[in-house]
Amino acid sequence: MARPSRSAEIEDAVLQAVSTHPRDLVGMVAAQLGLSTARISTQVRALVAEGYLDKSGSTRPIYTLGRNRRFHHVYSRDGLAEDTLWYEHIQPLLRGLSRNVLDIAHHGVTEMVNNAIEHSEAEQVTVRMDLRDNRLQITVIDNGIGIFRKITRALNLPDERLALLELSKGKFTTDPRNHSGEGVFFTSRMFDNFQIVAGGLVFDHDEKREDVLFDDNDAPIRGTGVYMEIDTASTRTVKKVFDEYSSGPDDYTFAKTIVPVRLAQVGDENLVSRSQAKRLLQRVDRFRRVVLDFESVRGIGQAFADEIFRVFASAHPEVELVPVHTAPEIQQMIRRAEVARDENQDQLPLL
Repeated sequence: MARPSRSAEIEDAVLQAVSTHPRDLVGMVAAQLGLSTARISTQVRALVAEGYLDKSGSTRPIYTLGRNRRFHHVYSRDGLAEDTLWYEHIQPLLRGLSRNVLDIAHHGVTEMVNNAIEHSEAEQVTVRMDLRDNRLQITVIDNGIGIFRKITRALNLPDERLALLELSKGKFTTDPRNHSGEGVFFTSRMFDNFQIVAGGLVFDHDEKREDVLFDDNDAPIRGTGVYMEIDTASTRTVKKVFDEYSSGPDDYTFAKTIVPVRLAQVGDENLVSRSQAKRLLQRVDRFRRVVLDFESVRGIGQAFADEIFRVFASAHPEVELVPVHTAPEIQQMIRRAEVARDENQDQLPLL
Protein backbone atom coordinates (compact mmCIF):
# COMPACT_ATOMS: atom_id res chain seq x y z
CA MET A 1 0.00 0.00 0.00
CA ALA A 2 1.40 3.35 -1.02
CA ARG A 3 2.29 5.90 1.61
CA PRO A 4 0.14 9.04 1.68
CA SER A 5 1.48 12.05 -0.20
CA ARG A 6 3.37 14.79 1.59
CA SER A 7 0.36 17.04 1.11
CA ALA A 8 -1.89 14.49 2.83
CA GLU A 9 0.57 14.26 5.71
CA ILE A 10 0.58 18.04 6.11
CA GLU A 11 -3.21 18.21 5.96
CA ASP A 12 -3.45 15.54 8.63
CA ALA A 13 -1.06 17.42 10.92
CA VAL A 14 -2.76 20.80 10.35
CA LEU A 15 -6.29 19.55 10.97
CA GLN A 16 -5.23 17.64 14.08
CA ALA A 17 -3.39 20.65 15.53
CA VAL A 18 -5.76 23.51 14.78
CA SER A 19 -7.93 23.03 17.89
CA THR A 20 -4.96 23.32 20.26
CA HIS A 21 -2.80 25.74 18.22
CA PRO A 22 -5.21 28.21 16.60
CA ARG A 23 -2.75 31.15 16.83
CA ASP A 24 0.56 29.46 15.96
CA LEU A 25 -0.72 26.74 13.63
CA VAL A 26 1.69 27.29 10.74
CA GLY A 27 4.82 27.55 12.86
CA MET A 28 3.92 24.61 15.07
CA VAL A 29 3.22 22.24 12.15
CA ALA A 30 6.34 23.41 10.30
CA ALA A 31 8.46 22.55 13.36
CA GLN A 32 6.66 19.23 13.84
CA LEU A 33 7.23 18.06 10.28
CA GLY A 34 10.59 19.75 9.69
CA LEU A 35 9.29 21.80 6.78
CA SER A 36 9.35 25.49 5.92
CA THR A 37 6.57 27.80 7.08
CA ALA A 38 6.07 28.73 3.42
CA ARG A 39 5.26 25.11 2.57
CA ILE A 40 2.80 24.82 5.44
CA SER A 41 1.23 28.19 4.63
CA THR A 42 0.51 27.04 1.09
CA GLN A 43 -1.34 23.99 2.40
CA VAL A 44 -3.20 26.03 5.00
CA ARG A 45 -4.43 28.50 2.36
CA ALA A 46 -5.73 25.58 0.29
CA LEU A 47 -7.60 24.17 3.29
CA VAL A 48 -9.17 27.58 3.96
CA ALA A 49 -10.27 27.85 0.31
CA GLU A 50 -11.84 24.38 0.45
CA GLY A 51 -13.72 25.10 3.68
CA TYR A 52 -11.72 22.76 5.92
CA LEU A 53 -10.28 25.69 7.89
CA ASP A 54 -11.68 29.09 8.87
CA LYS A 55 -9.36 32.10 9.18
CA SER A 56 -9.96 35.31 11.06
CA GLY A 57 -7.55 38.25 11.07
CA SER A 58 -4.65 38.89 8.71
CA THR A 59 -1.58 40.10 10.60
CA ARG A 60 -1.89 37.48 13.32
CA PRO A 61 -4.51 35.09 11.96
CA ILE A 62 -6.49 32.72 14.12
CA TYR A 63 -7.49 29.40 12.57
CA THR A 64 -10.40 27.15 13.51
CA LEU A 65 -11.95 24.06 11.98
CA GLY A 66 -14.14 24.94 9.02
CA ARG A 67 -17.52 23.59 8.03
CA ASN A 68 -15.77 20.71 6.21
CA ARG A 69 -13.45 18.19 7.87
CA ARG A 70 -10.92 15.76 6.41
CA PHE A 71 -8.55 13.07 7.68
CA HIS A 72 -6.27 10.53 5.99
CA HIS A 73 -3.71 8.35 7.72
CA VAL A 74 -1.97 5.01 7.13
CA TYR A 75 -1.32 2.92 10.23
CA SER A 76 0.73 -0.18 10.87
CA ARG A 77 -1.70 -2.88 12.02
CA ASP A 78 0.67 -3.96 14.77
CA GLY A 79 -0.05 -1.90 17.84
CA LEU A 80 -3.08 -0.16 16.35
CA ALA A 81 -5.99 0.31 18.77
CA GLU A 82 -9.35 1.37 17.38
CA ASP A 83 -10.42 3.32 20.48
CA THR A 84 -7.22 5.37 20.51
CA LEU A 85 -7.59 6.12 16.80
CA TRP A 86 -11.14 7.34 17.36
CA TYR A 87 -10.60 9.49 20.42
CA GLU A 88 -7.28 11.03 19.38
CA HIS A 89 -7.66 11.38 15.60
CA ILE A 90 -11.26 11.26 14.39
CA GLN A 91 -13.53 12.52 17.18
CA PRO A 92 -11.76 15.90 17.55
CA LEU A 93 -12.52 16.64 13.88
CA LEU A 94 -16.23 15.91 14.30
CA ARG A 95 -17.08 18.53 16.90
CA GLY A 96 -20.47 20.03 16.22
CA LEU A 97 -22.11 16.89 14.81
CA SER A 98 -25.37 15.79 16.39
CA ARG A 99 -25.01 13.18 19.14
CA ASN A 100 -26.74 10.44 17.16
CA VAL A 101 -24.55 10.84 14.05
CA LEU A 102 -21.41 11.04 16.19
CA ASP A 103 -22.40 7.80 17.93
CA ILE A 104 -22.94 6.08 14.58
CA ALA A 105 -19.56 7.30 13.33
CA HIS A 106 -17.95 6.07 16.55
CA HIS A 107 -19.53 2.64 16.12
CA GLY A 108 -18.56 2.39 12.45
CA VAL A 109 -14.94 3.44 12.88
CA THR A 110 -14.20 1.24 15.88
CA GLU A 111 -16.01 -1.85 14.55
CA MET A 112 -14.46 -1.75 11.08
CA VAL A 113 -10.97 -0.87 12.28
CA ASN A 114 -11.17 -3.68 14.84
CA ASN A 115 -12.14 -6.07 12.03
CA ALA A 116 -9.07 -4.99 10.09
CA ILE A 117 -6.85 -5.41 13.15
CA GLU A 118 -8.06 -8.84 14.20
CA HIS A 119 -9.24 -10.56 11.01
CA SER A 120 -7.52 -9.12 7.94
CA GLU A 121 -3.96 -10.47 8.39
CA ALA A 122 -2.91 -7.10 6.93
CA GLU A 123 0.26 -5.12 7.40
CA GLN A 124 -1.34 -1.68 7.08
CA VAL A 125 -4.71 -0.07 7.69
CA THR A 126 -5.72 3.18 6.02
CA VAL A 127 -8.43 5.36 7.57
CA ARG A 128 -10.04 8.28 5.76
CA MET A 129 -12.76 10.66 6.84
CA ASP A 130 -14.37 13.44 4.83
CA LEU A 131 -17.13 15.69 6.17
CA ARG A 132 -18.34 17.89 3.34
CA ASP A 133 -21.63 19.34 2.15
CA ASN A 134 -23.52 17.77 5.06
CA ARG A 135 -22.31 14.26 4.20
CA LEU A 136 -19.95 12.27 6.42
CA GLN A 137 -17.87 9.65 4.61
CA ILE A 138 -15.59 7.18 6.41
CA THR A 139 -13.30 4.66 4.72
CA VAL A 140 -11.29 1.81 6.27
CA ILE A 141 -8.94 -0.08 3.92
CA ASP A 142 -6.52 -2.90 4.70
CA ASN A 143 -4.08 -4.84 2.52
CA GLY A 144 -4.90 -8.24 3.99
CA ILE A 145 -6.48 -11.47 2.84
CA GLY A 146 -9.87 -10.02 1.88
CA ILE A 147 -13.06 -10.53 3.89
CA PHE A 148 -14.94 -12.58 1.28
CA ARG A 149 -12.02 -14.92 0.73
CA LYS A 150 -11.58 -15.48 4.46
CA ILE A 151 -15.25 -16.34 4.97
CA THR A 152 -15.22 -18.60 1.91
CA ARG A 153 -12.29 -20.56 3.29
CA ALA A 154 -13.77 -20.76 6.80
CA LEU A 155 -17.07 -22.20 5.53
CA ASN A 156 -15.65 -24.07 2.54
CA LEU A 157 -18.04 -22.25 0.20
CA PRO A 158 -18.00 -23.01 -3.53
CA ASP A 159 -18.00 -19.32 -4.52
CA GLU A 160 -16.87 -16.12 -2.78
CA ARG A 161 -20.18 -14.44 -3.66
CA LEU A 162 -21.86 -16.69 -1.10
CA ALA A 163 -19.79 -15.07 1.66
CA LEU A 164 -22.10 -12.06 1.34
CA LEU A 165 -25.06 -14.25 2.23
CA GLU A 166 -23.40 -15.16 5.54
CA LEU A 167 -22.50 -11.54 6.31
CA SER A 168 -26.04 -10.40 5.53
CA LYS A 169 -27.52 -12.76 8.14
CA GLY A 170 -25.34 -11.57 10.99
CA LYS A 171 -23.93 -13.65 13.85
CA PHE A 172 -21.06 -14.88 11.70
CA THR A 173 -17.41 -14.60 12.65
CA THR A 174 -14.29 -16.58 11.89
CA ASP A 175 -13.29 -16.07 15.54
CA PRO A 176 -16.38 -16.97 17.62
CA ARG A 177 -14.46 -17.12 20.88
CA ASN A 178 -13.62 -13.41 20.74
CA HIS A 179 -16.31 -11.93 18.48
CA SER A 180 -20.11 -12.04 18.19
CA GLY A 181 -20.25 -11.62 14.40
CA GLU A 182 -22.57 -8.62 14.68
CA GLY A 183 -20.20 -5.82 13.64
CA VAL A 184 -20.75 -5.71 9.87
CA PHE A 185 -24.48 -6.47 10.15
CA PHE A 186 -25.34 -3.59 12.48
CA THR A 187 -22.84 -1.12 11.06
CA SER A 188 -24.23 -1.60 7.56
CA ARG A 189 -27.70 -0.68 8.82
CA MET A 190 -26.63 2.42 10.73
CA PHE A 191 -25.28 4.27 7.69
CA ASP A 192 -27.23 5.55 4.68
CA ASN A 193 -24.82 3.74 2.41
CA PHE A 194 -22.37 0.94 3.26
CA GLN A 195 -20.02 -0.80 0.83
CA ILE A 196 -17.53 -3.63 1.14
CA VAL A 197 -15.02 -4.05 -1.68
CA ALA A 198 -12.78 -7.11 -1.73
CA GLY A 199 -11.41 -9.59 -4.24
CA GLY A 200 -13.02 -7.86 -7.22
CA LEU A 201 -16.49 -8.00 -5.61
CA VAL A 202 -18.57 -5.11 -4.28
CA PHE A 203 -21.40 -5.38 -1.76
CA ASP A 204 -23.55 -2.24 -1.62
CA HIS A 205 -26.11 -1.76 1.16
CA ASP A 206 -28.27 1.33 0.73
CA GLU A 207 -31.24 2.32 2.88
CA LYS A 208 -33.17 3.53 -0.19
CA ARG A 209 -32.91 0.40 -2.33
CA GLU A 210 -32.17 -3.31 -2.21
CA ASP A 211 -28.69 -4.64 -1.52
CA VAL A 212 -26.51 -5.07 -4.59
CA LEU A 213 -23.62 -7.47 -5.24
CA PHE A 214 -21.58 -6.95 -8.38
CA ASP A 215 -18.18 -7.60 -9.93
CA ASP A 216 -15.77 -4.70 -10.28
CA ASN A 217 -12.73 -5.38 -12.42
CA ASP A 218 -11.13 -2.16 -11.18
CA ALA A 219 -11.40 -3.16 -7.53
CA PRO A 220 -8.18 -4.33 -5.86
CA ILE A 221 -7.84 -8.10 -5.64
CA ARG A 222 -6.05 -8.04 -2.28
CA GLY A 223 -7.37 -6.47 0.89
CA THR A 224 -10.72 -5.11 1.98
CA GLY A 225 -12.21 -1.65 1.67
CA VAL A 226 -15.19 -0.57 3.76
CA TYR A 227 -16.99 2.65 2.78
CA MET A 228 -19.62 4.26 5.02
CA GLU A 229 -21.68 7.39 4.40
CA ILE A 230 -24.41 9.20 6.33
CA ASP A 231 -26.27 12.50 6.09
CA THR A 232 -25.34 14.71 9.04
CA ALA A 233 -29.04 15.57 9.43
CA SER A 234 -29.96 11.89 9.89
CA THR A 235 -32.22 11.14 12.85
CA ARG A 236 -31.19 7.47 12.96
CA THR A 237 -29.71 6.31 16.25
CA VAL A 238 -27.61 3.35 17.31
CA LYS A 239 -30.37 2.33 19.72
CA LYS A 240 -33.06 2.35 17.02
CA VAL A 241 -30.99 0.05 14.82
CA PHE A 242 -30.33 -2.41 17.64
CA ASP A 243 -33.96 -2.28 18.77
CA GLU A 244 -35.18 -3.13 15.26
CA TYR A 245 -33.43 -6.49 15.42
CA SER A 246 -33.94 -7.27 19.11
CA SER A 247 -36.54 -9.60 20.54
CA GLY A 248 -38.35 -6.88 22.49
CA PRO A 249 -38.06 -3.48 24.18
CA ASP A 250 -36.53 -4.97 27.31
CA ASP A 251 -34.49 -7.70 25.63
CA TYR A 252 -31.35 -6.79 23.69
CA THR A 253 -30.91 -10.26 22.18
CA PHE A 254 -30.05 -10.17 18.46
CA ALA A 255 -33.19 -12.15 17.61
CA LYS A 256 -34.26 -10.96 14.15
CA THR A 257 -32.46 -11.04 10.83
CA ILE A 258 -33.35 -10.18 7.24
CA VAL A 259 -31.89 -12.54 4.64
CA PRO A 260 -31.75 -11.38 0.99
CA VAL A 261 -32.66 -14.67 -0.71
CA ARG A 262 -31.11 -13.64 -4.04
CA LEU A 263 -27.65 -13.78 -2.41
CA ALA A 264 -28.02 -17.58 -2.37
CA GLN A 265 -27.79 -17.46 -6.16
CA VAL A 266 -24.44 -17.70 -7.91
CA GLY A 267 -24.48 -15.96 -11.27
CA ASP A 268 -27.69 -16.64 -13.21
CA GLU A 269 -28.56 -19.92 -11.52
CA ASN A 270 -32.14 -20.59 -10.44
CA LEU A 271 -33.05 -21.42 -6.85
CA VAL A 272 -34.38 -24.95 -7.25
CA SER A 273 -32.37 -27.39 -5.12
CA ARG A 274 -32.37 -28.47 -1.50
CA SER A 275 -28.65 -27.77 -1.24
CA GLN A 276 -29.27 -24.14 -2.16
CA ALA A 277 -32.00 -23.92 0.48
CA LYS A 278 -29.72 -25.47 3.11
CA ARG A 279 -27.06 -22.91 2.22
CA LEU A 280 -29.61 -20.13 2.65
CA LEU A 281 -30.70 -21.53 6.01
CA GLN A 282 -27.25 -22.10 7.45
CA ARG A 283 -27.14 -20.63 10.98
CA VAL A 284 -30.61 -19.02 10.82
CA ASP A 285 -31.74 -21.34 13.62
CA ARG A 286 -29.86 -18.93 15.91
CA PHE A 287 -32.63 -16.35 15.43
CA ARG A 288 -36.22 -16.25 16.60
CA ARG A 289 -37.55 -14.34 13.60
CA VAL A 290 -36.10 -14.70 10.09
CA VAL A 291 -37.39 -12.41 7.34
CA LEU A 292 -36.69 -14.01 3.95
CA ASP A 293 -36.58 -11.19 1.42
CA PHE A 294 -37.42 -12.48 -2.09
CA GLU A 295 -36.87 -9.10 -3.76
CA SER A 296 -35.58 -9.63 -7.36
CA VAL A 297 -36.11 -13.41 -7.16
CA ARG A 298 -38.35 -14.42 -10.09
CA GLY A 299 -39.12 -17.96 -9.03
CA ILE A 300 -38.10 -20.93 -6.87
CA GLY A 301 -38.27 -24.69 -7.29
CA GLN A 302 -40.46 -27.11 -5.36
CA ALA A 303 -37.50 -28.74 -3.59
CA PHE A 304 -36.08 -25.33 -2.57
CA ALA A 305 -39.41 -24.24 -1.09
CA ASP A 306 -40.05 -27.61 0.55
CA GLU A 307 -36.68 -27.64 2.30
CA ILE A 308 -37.33 -24.21 3.83
CA PHE A 309 -41.04 -24.11 4.59
CA ARG A 310 -41.69 -27.78 5.40
CA VAL A 311 -38.45 -29.54 6.42
CA PHE A 312 -36.72 -26.67 8.25
CA ALA A 313 -39.95 -25.16 9.60
CA SER A 314 -40.99 -28.54 11.06
CA ALA A 315 -37.56 -29.12 12.62
CA HIS A 316 -37.39 -25.58 14.07
CA PRO A 317 -40.87 -24.50 15.18
CA GLU A 318 -39.27 -21.91 17.47
CA VAL A 319 -38.02 -19.97 14.40
CA GLU A 320 -40.60 -17.77 12.71
CA LEU A 321 -40.03 -17.65 8.94
CA VAL A 322 -41.47 -14.52 7.29
CA PRO A 323 -41.29 -14.37 3.47
CA VAL A 324 -41.60 -10.85 1.98
CA HIS A 325 -41.59 -9.36 -1.53
CA THR A 326 -42.76 -12.66 -3.00
CA ALA A 327 -43.97 -12.91 -6.58
CA PRO A 328 -47.25 -14.87 -7.11
CA GLU A 329 -45.35 -17.92 -8.39
CA ILE A 330 -43.18 -17.92 -5.27
CA GLN A 331 -46.21 -17.53 -3.00
CA GLN A 332 -47.75 -20.63 -4.58
CA MET A 333 -44.61 -22.70 -4.00
CA ILE A 334 -44.38 -21.54 -0.39
CA ARG A 335 -48.05 -22.31 0.23
CA ARG A 336 -47.67 -25.84 -1.19
CA ALA A 337 -44.80 -26.50 1.21
CA GLU A 338 -46.75 -25.07 4.17
CA VAL A 339 -49.80 -27.20 3.38
CA ALA A 340 -47.59 -30.31 3.21
CA ARG A 341 -46.04 -29.36 6.55
CA ASP A 342 -49.45 -28.92 8.19
CA GLU A 343 -50.69 -32.23 6.78
CA ASN A 344 -47.64 -34.04 8.16
CA GLN A 345 -48.22 -32.50 11.58
CA ASP A 346 -51.86 -33.57 11.55
CA GLN A 347 -50.79 -37.15 10.82
CA LEU A 348 -48.35 -37.34 13.76
CA PRO A 349 -49.50 -39.86 16.41
CA LEU A 350 -50.79 -38.43 19.66
CA LEU A 351 -48.63 -39.18 22.71
